[in-house]
Amino acid sequence: MDTKVAIKRCEGYDEAAVYSAVQEALGLLGGISKFVKKGELILLKPNLLAGRPPEAAVTTHPTVVRAAIMLVREAGATPIVGDSPGIGSALKIAEKCGILQVCKAEGVPFVDLKTLCVTENPDGHTFKRLEVAKEAVEADGIINLPKLKTHAQMVMTLGVKNLFGCVPGKLKPQWHLSAGVESSHFAGMLLDLYGFLNPRLTIMDGIVGMEGNGPGSGDPRKIGLVFASEDAVAMDTVIAGIVGVKAEDVPILKEAGRRGLKGASLDGIAVLGEPMEAVRVKGFKLPPISHTNFASRFPYFIDRRLRKALTARPHISDSECTLCTVCVEVCPAGVMTKTQRIDIDYDRCIRCYCCQEMCPEGAISPKAGWLKRLVPGL
Repeated sequence: MDTKVAIKRCEGYDEAAVYSAVQEALGLLGGISKFVKKGELILLKPNLLAGRPPEAAVTTHPTVVRAAIMLVREAGATPIVGDSPGIGSALKIAEKCGILQVCKAEGVPFVDLKTLCVTENPDGHTFKRLEVAKEAVEADGIINLPKLKTHAQMVMTLGVKNLFGCVPGKLKPQWHLSAGVESSHFAGMLLDLYGFLNPRLTIMDGIVGMEGNGPGSGDPRKIGLVFASEDAVAMDTVIAGIVGVKAEDVPILKEAGRRGLKGASLDGIAVLGEPMEAVRVKGFKLPPISHTNFASRFPYFIDRRLRKALTARPHISDSECTLCTVCVEVCPAGVMTKTQRIDIDYDRCIRCYCCQEMCPEGAISPKAGWLKRLVPGL
């Protein structure tokens, strides 16, 4: 049987319209009662990257979170909302993006996913041991609420990537460091984490997404769609197709295809609701360097220095940088220092783009490695 991905149009964030779109999308999949049972504790996991207002399209919109809360309650379950940002207070970020206000209005607890739980992951392909939030593990089920955005390292951050928020924030840099310079290795870890947490349902906020220098400094792009699926890999594959990105150019989907996951190919996906052809997005802008890891085209045993010369790297615009040092604080490899400017030791930089992701000024963007610039045809 084909994996199902539901698509419904939604032109804006009017609460009634969003609720209707989400409800109808879930109806195409069998309804909320198929995924949530009476008496269960269900964690709703939005994207809370940074404390920005909803219109910046950095975080999952509060109305999508409210719709999920209402539907979970209608099924007789108890919802909680939680995330663990890479830097900063989850509570303060939730307040700035409007999600905390929704939680208070609905009487739903907001939880910081911060309590470490070390667990064995025997089914993992890349990581056999995971460090995740106890709050996520102890919930009866997870409903994943990502935001449709671009991402400098992963090209797109969609359903699978959003589960990285279930790793306590202070540990995220360590996982980036463990994954190293290879985006494929990090993608493998994300797929292992997704498989372990196994969210029952993913509801994508694609009403207004983000293009360009995402996930925190790109431009809002109206897309007008809500997606739902019990298979986030399949949903990510469909969305990549809609915005015009080849699955093999998205590290997570490329790795999913290598593993033979059914959702990694459109051939095994049944799209319900709106047909893909009717909702394709033209001219969707990818990050400045849409394929940041050119070295992935070459055998892994290639010299480390040559690989880094081929791989894009974070570039800081001195005219936009305010020397706030957020990038220095978040750098997993500890290769950034503040002098009269922010300096990066590119020989030790692992190209994780945590600095670019968290920069509050949008002063950091990918730039092609020096060898790639000399040989643009690579």
